[in-house]
Amino acid sequence: MILLVALVIALWSGTAAAQGQPDGQLTVAFDASIAPVFLDPAETPGIGTPFVFLYAMHDALAKPLPGNDMAPCLAESWKESADGLTYEFKLRPGLKFHNGDPFTAEDVKFTFQRYKGAAAKLLHDRVKSVDVLDPLRVHFVLDKPWPDFLSFYATPSTGAAWIVPKKYIEKVGEDGFRRQPVGLGPYRFVRQTAGVELVLEANEQYWRKKPSIKTLVIKGVPDRTTRLAMLKTGEADIGYLMVGVEASTIQSDSRLRLARVIPPATMAVDKQALNEAERLGFSRLTGSIIPSAMEFSLKLEPYPYDPTHAKRLLAEAGYPNGFDAGEITPLPPFVTMGESVASYLAAVGIRGRVRSMERATFMEAWRTRTRQGVFVTVSAAPGTAAARIENFAISSAAYTTGGYPDLDELFQQQAQERDRKKREVLLHQIQRMMYDRVMFAGIFEPATLHGIGPRVEEPGVGLSTQLYFTSPWEDMRLKKP
Repeated sequence: MILLVALVIALWSGTAAAQGQPDGQLTVAFDASIAPVFLDPAETPGIGTPFVFLYAMHDALAKPLPGNDMAPCLAESWKESADGLTYEFKLRPGLKFHNGDPFTAEDVKFTFQRYKGAAAKLLHDRVKSVDVLDPLRVHFVLDKPWPDFLSFYATPSTGAAWIVPKKYIEKVGEDGFRRQPVGLGPYRFVRQTAGVELVLEANEQYWRKKPSIKTLVIKGVPDRTTRLAMLKTGEADIGYLMVGVEASTIQSDSRLRLARVIPPATMAVDKQALNEAERLGFSRLTGSIIPSAMEFSLKLEPYPYDPTHAKRLLAEAGYPNGFDAGEITPLPPFVTMGESVASYLAAVGIRGRVRSMERATFMEAWRTRTRQGVFVTVSAAPGTAAARIENFAISSAAYTTGGYPDLDELFQQQAQERDRKKREVLLHQIQRMMYDRVMFAGIFEPATLHGIGPRVEEPGVGLSTQLYFTSPWEDMRLKKP
């Protein structure tokens, strides 16, 4: 039997031609410094942040779009062989990179070989070869059937299918590409000030839709109060990740509005109080790190807030006076949430010191295991339950410092199981084990809140429910003067 995924998105021909010329400028106050690795698909870690930039500048064989979580994009269609060993992608014809180079199957092969981000070892180990059949057809040949292949390759759980130009990179080198990246997305690179500002302009030949906004400026603004001030003065049109007092201020300002989306992103912690304080009560409480909207997720109720019971459990574990947990490091910009978690833990005897750091530094320290203590973090990386478990739960995962052999074995079993119902049973069993062993202290599926200024008609937030940021960028619109 051949599984065929057909094109479900209307072709742009006729649509783009009917639109007017891109006009105006929109400024985004982004919630962190703009790290160079965010602009290169090959460097993508298992988090959602880089996809803010990849959706603007680059494009993938398939990606979440409104109404379809695995929409055909640079690939018009794909099919799996009956034995599960080969996937053939049929590419969209006539596309060109921002520098004019044609997009071909050679770029797909080159991109895969160059990829070194999240799950790179897994993908390179499991894919035996990438064979170019002709300029618009490419085969991925696996070493053995792997039902999770599309989950890891054709969703933003990794950046492996976000295509970069082979000829251009071979010409300018890796450093040249980092200084001036070239992609296939709705916006092309103009200039950047490292960490501070990225300026993009509309790609009027973008296959899906011509952007209506000509210039897109993204400014790295880690401080939340500064993002709010920029929004209120009109210096920024969108302020990312506005929580707590700043979110409440936006909600009460008649000139501004709060856009929200819940992306498929312990007893000592009052989760509902945190939800009210940080996310104005919009988040979903959970006992899992697998978002409920993800494929194969198991719904798990959060452990109740019970500090008395928490103290009793500590005493039974041999810590009647609590213990020192070392540093408590929150993912920027969620410092106030980290401080709240530290306060709740201290109340039952788990002492710690909050330390904040820049986001790229945080992710590198977490990935390389160079920091100990407690991490208060968020992952907005899309994908399936299997992809989330591979990143955060098995012994070899990028963001773990240990694991369980029985859980690892179950994960390997599900990775080879082609029967969907049997895979679901195995993945649910893994999630139940993670919950019962309290491998993580799930708090909530965070409602991501963004401040929207008065010039913006359509901010693009929530159009794709798998993503926490503006997406697609080409769907954004300013109000007509």
